[in-house]
Amino acid sequence: MKPYLFTAAFAATILLACQAKVDKPATDLQFDSSKGEPGSLTMHNGAVINYTAYTRLYFVSNVEDSTYQYMNIYVPEGATEQSPIFLRTNVGGYMASQAGQPQAGDASGRALAEGYVLVMPGSRGRNSTITADEAYAQAHEGIKAGQTIYTGRAPKGLLDLKAAIRYLRLFDKEIPGNTERIVTDGTSAGGAMSSLMGGTGNHPAYAEMLKAMGAADERDDVFAAVCYCPITDLDHADMAYEWLYKDTDSRKALSETKQALSAELAAQFPDYINSLGLKKADGTALTADNYLDYVKQILIRSAQDAKDAGADIADSLGFSFSSQGGFQAPINGGVGMGQRPQGAPDGAGPQGPQGMGPNGPQGAKGPQGMGPNGPQGMGPRGGGKRVGEYITDLDMPKYLNYVVSTQPLKGVPSFDSYGVDGGSASGENGEFGDVNGSDVNFTPWAAAKTGQALTEEIQQNVRLLNPMYFIGDAQTSVAPHWYIRHGARDRDTSFAISINLATKLQNTGKDVNFKLAWNRPHGGDYALNELFTWLKEIMK
Repeated sequence: MKPYLFTAAFAATILLACQAKVDKPATDLQFDSSKGEPGSLTMHNGAVINYTAYTRLYFVSNVEDSTYQYMNIYVPEGATEQSPIFLRTNVGGYMASQAGQPQAGDASGRALAEGYVLVMPGSRGRNSTITADEAYAQAHEGIKAGQTIYTGRAPKGLLDLKAAIRYLRLFDKEIPGNTERIVTDGTSAGGAMSSLMGGTGNHPAYAEMLKAMGAADERDDVFAAVCYCPITDLDHADMAYEWLYKDTDSRKALSETKQALSAELAAQFPDYINSLGLKKADGTALTADNYLDYVKQILIRSAQDAKDAGADIADSLGFSFSSQGGFQAPINGGVGMGQRPQGAPDGAGPQGPQGMGPNGPQGAKGPQGMGPNGPQGMGPRGGGKRVGEYITDLDMPKYLNYVVSTQPLKGVPSFDSYGVDGGSASGENGEFGDVNGSDVNFTPWAAAKTGQALTEEIQQNVRLLNPMYFIGDAQTSVAPHWYIRHGARDRDTSFAISINLATKLQNTGKDVNFKLAWNRPHGGDYALNELFTWLKEIMK
């Protein structure tokens, strides 16, 4: 990957953009513990969670957009200085997100019920705007009073979330909760933001921008990042998408022009994979030559987990099943070992890359003493022949066509589409636009197709919004614990995006609990029992 560059000119541009005050006069950062308001949340099981709410806490002193640059904190009854902190962002589509309230049906309510101090920050996004006043116009060349200004283009949303973390550390003694046990959580673009909070902690590339905003001079690293279907690595998302889906029936039905674009993008992906220097769990290189099989094995593990839990998985999806049980117990000494399924190791179903158990990467196993088929030492569901017990292979083209049948694919290209073959702008094209609300290309390939050149500012913003550039950087304090989920039929971005993120983190020694969650579409906050059991373990 290209080395990360952060120039003085770019810093000055962002600094100026962050210094203007529009809606709220500059004040020192404040927290008044006497201003908490009592509240309660009734969970679906009838349990009532009492809490103290601290709302509209501005986390920067130089507020540009007072609609979003504050957070709410909910302290459950009984919380102490040692209680973990659950920071939940509601960002979606890289749009603005207001500070939220706990909900009984998602991870925010569950966190309160588990005794976490709940933090819900707002953040600017690609659609957040203000109307420039005279002071703003005077501070910005080319801006007129009364003009609509887009306040949240990249990397502003991430900066707001980092500022919220710094605020928590500034008032660590006043606000209950352990700032060394901050867990971030988000879905989709929010999952990307969670991955960025976890993957870019304390990196100096953001320091001057945060200072200009009036963020606290504190650390912004976190303990754990929960990332549901993160829409991240945007500068490589188009090539990853076409590499995975270009041979599906729906892509083959496109016009010759679109098929050619798909093929061009897909052809770029092998060089990208090889450039990452990733390794499988057994230490062997993960390259373009074995990458598809790597994806396939992860999908097989996902389906095997679901099958072991009782799911009925049709072979029409592309899976192959064994017709033999793994072990048949002797009966009165008359029956010996049954034939194991071809290719299956002793007493187990198909495994993924070496060192990765049947339920995901190492460290993501099921209950202690439980193998993939039930209690330790037992054959499939207690022994005896079970047709289809083990999944032995997967026809990837057939499976990908199944995924596409559940929801149509995005266009070509899927992310940097603005002006390419007459394409309209995506949300991501807006994310990298400017204060005037422009849409721009953000990859060299798309820019070349539209006859444009990427400015230095756009290139820098793309890097600032991609955790893959920071993980492994000695200047970054990367979260030690990660929980990453991407649905096994989620087509909003390629499986490769989450797989690469998880694998790079594993390669740098981080604790990663990763799954392509079986039959899940694009979404988050599912399997909360599993999530909070994992959180309980890492908190020890």
